[in-house]
Order: sequence, then C-alpha cells, then structure tokens
Amino acid sequence: MERFRESFDVVVGLTRLHYDIVNDRLSRVDPAVLVLAAVGGTVVYLNVVNLYRRSEEPILKRIVGYTFSQFRRLPAVKAKIEKELTKAREDMMHSIHKDDSDKIFISNIPVAPLSESEIVELAIKYENYNHFEIAEGRVSGAVYTNRHKEHIDLLSKIYSRYAFSNPLHPDVFPGARKMEAELIRMVLNLYNGPEDSSGSVTTGGTESIIMACFSYRNRAQSLGVRNPVILAPKTAHAAFDKAAHLCGMRLRHAPVDKNNRVILKEMERLIDSDVCVIVGSAPNFPSGSIDPIPEIAKLGQKYGIPVHVDACLGGFLIPFMSDAGYDVPIFDFRNPGVTSVSCDTHKYGCTPKGSSIVMYRSKELHHFQYFSVPEWCGGIYATPTITGSRAGANTAVAWATILSFGRDEYVRRCKEIVKHARLLADKISEIPQIQLYGSPDVSVVGFSGKGINIYAVSDRMNKLGWNLNTLQNPEAIHICLTINQAKQSVVDAFARDLRQVCEELANSDDKGNKDSTAALYGMAAQIPDKSLVDEMVALYIDATYAKPPKK
Repeated sequence: MERFRESFDVVVGLTRLHYDIVNDRLSRVDPAVLVLAAVGGTVVYLNVVNLYRRSEEPILKRIVGYTFSQFRRLPAVKAKIEKELTKAREDMMHSIHKDDSDKIFISNIPVAPLSESEIVELAIKYENYNHFEIAEGRVSGAVYTNRHKEHIDLLSKIYSRYAFSNPLHPDVFPGARKMEAELIRMVLNLYNGPEDSSGSVTTGGTESIIMACFSYRNRAQSLGVRNPVILAPKTAHAAFDKAAHLCGMRLRHAPVDKNNRVILKEMERLIDSDVCVIVGSAPNFPSGSIDPIPEIAKLGQKYGIPVHVDACLGGFLIPFMSDAGYDVPIFDFRNPGVTSVSCDTHKYGCTPKGSSIVMYRSKELHHFQYFSVPEWCGGIYATPTITGSRAGANTAVAWATILSFGRDEYVRRCKEIVKHARLLADKISEIPQIQLYGSPDVSVVGFSGKGINIYAVSDRMNKLGWNLNTLQNPEAIHICLTINQAKQSVVDAFARDLRQVCEELANSDDKGNKDSTAALYGMAAQIPDKSLVDEMVALYIDATYAKPPKK
C-alpha cells in the first residue's frame, strides 16, 4: 500500500510539473489566438472525424481513389479519358439499340390519336425485338413464371377493374385497401409472423430493403445514435448500399467463407454502438447461398440489435422447401431475434413486376417506417412507404396470383426448381475448366473459372442464346433457375453448351482475356477511382433512354 502511495505521489507531481510548464508557455500567447486555435482545432477535428465516418472503406483505398481523381484533371489525361468515353458511348448505343430494326422513334404526342389496332401492332413489334427464348429457359432469372394463358387472362380481368385504383385513398378504393391488407397478412403468416406483426407492400425488393433500413435508422436516432451503421455480409444485395446512401448511413461489410456464407465471428467483431441493424440473406444474390440466419438472430439478441432477413430472391421458395423435401435453416420470425424480413412476390411468387413485402415483428418497429407531415397546408400528409400514390392494380394482380396458385402449386414449383438447380450444379462440377462459386442452396448456381476467363464464358454463352448474370469480386457468373429452367432438357442443353465453350477457351491462346466483357471488368478492377466506372454506367443508362442511332 505504501509503495502504491509513493507511485501515486510521483504521478501527481509530474502532472503538476507539466501543467505549470504548459500554463507558463500559454500565458505568453495572446488569448484571442488561443481561442481561435481552440475553435479552429475543434473544427478541423470534427471534419476529419466526419470524413472518416462518411464511409466504411479503408482510408488507404480512399486516399488512392482521391489521388487518381485529381490525376484525371490533368489536361492530357482528361483528353485521353474523354476520347475513350466517346468510343464507349458509341459502342453502348450500338449494343443497346442493335435489336431496334427500323430505328423509328416516337418523340412527340401524335396530333391525331392512333387506332387501337395500330397501337397493338406497334407494341407487338416492340415485343418481337427480344431474341432470347425466355419460355425455353434461356434467360437467368428476370421472368420467374411460365406465363400461361389462364394466368394472363385472370390478370387482365383483375387489372382492368383496378387499373386506376390507389390505396393512398382507402375511402375511395376500399377494395384495393382490403386486397393490400390481405396480401400482407398472407405473406406474414407464410413467414410465421406473430400476432402483432405488420408490413407494407412496396414496388420491389430494393424499396423493401430501403424501407427496413430507413426504419432502423429512425429507431437508432431516437435512441441517440448519431451515425447509424448497417452491418451486412459482403454478399448482401447492392440495395443495402443504396439504402445507406439515401438514408445517410454507413454500410459495414462482414467477410464470407468459401461457401459465401457470412463468418459469424468476423461479423460479431464488427459490432459496435453505431450498428443499428444486422443483415442476413436467404439466399444471397451472387451465389444463392443462405447465411446462418438462426445464429445471426442470436447475435442480434445478444447485443440488442435488430436483425433483417433479406429473402427478396428466395421469398417464395424457402417457405416451401421443407414441404418439398429439402432441408433449410429456420429463416423467419420463428427466430426470436429476427425483427424484419423482405420478400419479393414478383419473383417466385410469380406476380407481375411491381410488388414486394417488407415485414416487421411488431407494429412498433413498423411505425419507424411511416412518414408524416402534420402541419402541411395541403392537409396532414402521411405515407407508409417512399411512394405517395401507389398502384392499386399491382397489389390486385399480386393478390389474385397468390390466390389462383395456392400453396400446393408453390410447393410443386419449389420442388422442381431446387431439384434442377442441384442437378445443374452437379453437371457443372464435372467440367474441369470451371468450379462452383458459393453453395447452390436454393435456385442460383454460380461458377468461376479455372485457367479461363469466366467473363469470356458469359460472352460466348450469350452468343449461343443464354443470358446469364455477371458477378465480380471475385470474378464469376451465375444462372438463376426459374420454372422455365426446371426441365431436364434445359439443364442438359446448358451443361452441353457450357462444356463446349469452356473447352474452346481452354484451347485458345488468351484463354478469353481479350473478350469484350473480360476486358471491361478487367479495366474496372484496376481503376482506383470508381467514379470513372460510374461515368461508364451513366453512359449505359443514358443509352437506354436515347433515340436509336441512325442506320
């Protein structure tokens, strides 16, 4: 005890000595200068902290990107980049409009109306631009049902009655309101939502994810968290990036294992007081792997953090997998830690595009999603989602689709899709030039190259009539099976063409590294300033809205 007291006295003495020295030095400085230095230092410190917290990217990566962006300003470099972008713009215009055979473009509202037959003829001509055989299973994802006549006839009858309905006005359109409420409750019960569970219809998975993140941001801010963070696996959908951007949040990515499932220990290590929601995918988009949802839910409970399950892709497959004879981890509200789920009805629910459901364990959580302006001169303005007016017809045809299919049909489709996805995965694993990417847990089969450029594989499969999805970080591609691919003939044809393409590339001199998509992604990976990639993307999107180039 005596030794501790002596040590304590020495520390106090040294502290007083340094205090006197500093105080003596500062007493010779003008007080105004001290005030300005204190204020200026505080401002600089806050700006540095704000800059650091603006992104979860490593500082070195941000510095390199910033340096490259400044380098781009040099006249010679700027001119070179502009020249390359001009060429890219021309290539993209040609690529986007290559199927537009007549290059005629309607720019002005016609003075006299077109007849019904003229409009229908024009619409059929536009539809015939498509050269991919969707019904024959040649397109990855995109169209998730087989578009049979009875279903389309039903949709036409329902849509014609609800084409102008708007659930924003429940008093004017009580039928549309009831359909929306029933649609939400059917999906909540599908996901074993408790009695107090609640949800909203959105326009798609991206809006469902944004709404969930918006809710958790508002909840976190109500608890005093100034800089809310989304914690998600590296493989989480890019909609979480958009949500973070729109909601002024940060997105922190957790690494994944060889099967593309999040590493729980690493995810736990990244938790701090700013994390307002933890995300798991069931399954993820890149490889179709399902994250360990029960364990993620327990992690959320342990730290008192909400857990969101992104089931947008597999939303109308995973609830039926057990009945179809496949094992699947508990992914829904049966996990006490799961507080919200996003589920797309317009994918494997087979409804027309424009409907998804975001669900919450309780109304209290759902209320953080609502937005209202109580003092607006136009009256009290309140909406449950991003949109104000909502397309009641979208909800109506989703409601009609689910009622017309029934649970047994969804189970049957699930069984066929998962069965053929696993058959295809087995065939792909036998091709020596490629290897499976991730785990084909549900309907997505991803694969990467072994000695050949996988993007060249995608290009050449495209020329054979297959439309696949391109992935990056790491380089891979995938095919997302729908009911259109759930046939032995389609699986055999795909595997046969894939083997042929892989063998051709293996025997080529450059292994496909000079193919167009391979060159594009290779260049994008090497550019430290991703704003240049953003410009390329902008050119592509611009081309989709542009008039077709002259013949």
